[in-house]
Amino acid sequence: MTATSFNPIQMQQTTLTPANQPLALKQGQVFHGTIKQLYPDQTAEVQVGNQKLIAKLEVPLKAGDAHFFQVTGTSPQTELKVVTGPMGQEVSTNQQINQLLDSMNLPKTSEMQQVLAHFIKAQIPISKEQLMQAEMWMKALPEGVTKIDALQALQKMVELKMPMTQDVFQALVSGQKTSGMSAIMDNFTQLLAKDSALQANVKQNLMQQVLAIAKPFEAETGTLLLAKSIQLLTNNAASASERLQVLTLLKEAGILPQQATLQNWSSLNEAKPVQQGQLQQAGQVIQTILATKPEQKQQLIEQLKSWTASQNLLSNEQKQQLNQMIDRFNQLPTNKQTLEIFAKQMQEQLVKAFAHNAPERLFTQDGNGLSVKEHLLSLFKQESTIPVQNEALMRNLVKQSTEAPQPTIQQMLTEADAHVRNSMDSKAMEHALKTVLKSLGISYEATLNSKSADLQAIAHQLKPQLHTLLQEAQITPQLREAAELLMTRMNGMQLVSGENGHQHQLVMQVPLEFFGKKMDATLQWNGRMKEDGKIDANYARILFYLQMESMKETVIDMQVQNRVVTVTVFNENSDIAFQAESLKTALKLGLAKKNYQLSGVFIKQFEKAQLEKTTPVVQQQEEISGVDFRI
Repeated sequence: MTATSFNPIQMQQTTLTPANQPLALKQGQVFHGTIKQLYPDQTAEVQVGNQKLIAKLEVPLKAGDAHFFQVTGTSPQTELKVVTGPMGQEVSTNQQINQLLDSMNLPKTSEMQQVLAHFIKAQIPISKEQLMQAEMWMKALPEGVTKIDALQALQKMVELKMPMTQDVFQALVSGQKTSGMSAIMDNFTQLLAKDSALQANVKQNLMQQVLAIAKPFEAETGTLLLAKSIQLLTNNAASASERLQVLTLLKEAGILPQQATLQNWSSLNEAKPVQQGQLQQAGQVIQTILATKPEQKQQLIEQLKSWTASQNLLSNEQKQQLNQMIDRFNQLPTNKQTLEIFAKQMQEQLVKAFAHNAPERLFTQDGNGLSVKEHLLSLFKQESTIPVQNEALMRNLVKQSTEAPQPTIQQMLTEADAHVRNSMDSKAMEHALKTVLKSLGISYEATLNSKSADLQAIAHQLKPQLHTLLQEAQITPQLREAAELLMTRMNGMQLVSGENGHQHQLVMQVPLEFFGKKMDATLQWNGRMKEDGKIDANYARILFYLQMESMKETVIDMQVQNRVVTVTVFNENSDIAFQAESLKTALKLGLAKKNYQLSGVFIKQFEKAQLEKTTPVVQQQEEISGVDFRI
């Protein structure tokens, strides 16, 4: 098997609307139906697949006969025209198709016959104009697109009443693919890097995003570099030369201001107006202390105690030290001088604490969704920064370190990179997937509808930047083509995803790169909503299509039935059964923590035919109680 594309699970289901919903027909559509019962005034009951409709016929017909019908009117009632004569069971599909093509004066090309045969089998009404358009696209399929892929895309367009345009067709075909995303990203990145005509800021913003996608752990390497730099700066035993090298590095990376010195680098904060409310970043703690008036002392003490107690990125010992510092301050008279001294002590303590904890809490977030990185930067940066800017600062720190000639900095970089490599676990993988998906911005249009949307953060995502790029008049034809191909692939994910009543389908294609190893990962999830509109996490089917350098093509089929999980792994390598044995216990325990039971893990090789995808009752996971990447 070659999993170059997949058949969406929903498409394996009955393609017509459920029996309790009326069949929606449009004027000009053609379909195959059987006369079930005749009524007065040339009205009849016609069965189309598993659906029935009442329609007025242009000519009298006989009950039990099958015909091809064309819709000639829909209001006030459905009116049908008989396109072909009666067809018995002895009439083959090819004969039916040829008779229909003659009746409708359609060309008898192989492409037209394939399209018509597909829609007859699927029992889906289709118009003459749609058939002509479909035939034209089938004759000029892009390289690497199979006719099966194209027919599935055409079926979805007709079923969901999508516009019959080239852009939608190409997007749907691309959205069904499970490989090639990494190659498309690489081609776009190379052309973007070579382009000299683009505006500098447009090119820089795009490069930042494609690098964020290509190196999802680089910001974490930067976080460790920052932590190591702080530890060296606060180490009185280190030489002045080494400390000066690190100070210069942080200034060049834009983390410390240019006026920072070895004496004042940690005390450049000044009192600024702060918004009232819950404390979040560590930098807010220092600013709040500096902005506090003497009569607000007790309120400040309560805020600091509450923030310290809830901060899970600090150890119990560190919290105890902070509380002792707060208690000592509480016993002193409150004036500007004592507040400044207290703020400096708190800042020094927090800087050391977060820097010390960075290696062990690299992929951990606190209750406000903040990581060690955000807290450390907030203690140095005077201006407020958004997460995208924080990521850019960390990546710039890695870049500056890579270019630095000093052995001390090179050693710090090597140690930071090695620690990130050795920290690979489920949290790290979850972080990588979230980073890539967020950087791609596939569903940014939907995010714009949210009242809480961070418009500045959204603008930095790749997809909205591609929209801007394609409006550029000076863009080269090669770069435009690469950008359009990437945009088409991302649009395809949205079009292939969707809902049909309670049933939902989600498709995500993620180009992943871990320390030089590239792979394409496609997640296809199918599920349904409960009556209250929430996701029922008891049932799910999730398919992972992976293209990896070492294991090559791998498909993981995970089915959840009443919180019982069955996992089947398809791969041509027979050795993985032995390697997987040691991981089953961890999987079983991880599922049990989420109140799921592991039924079994089965390792199989691909069959010669396409992997059959049955249609179980399926449901998606919830973020907390469901099945997710943290297992």
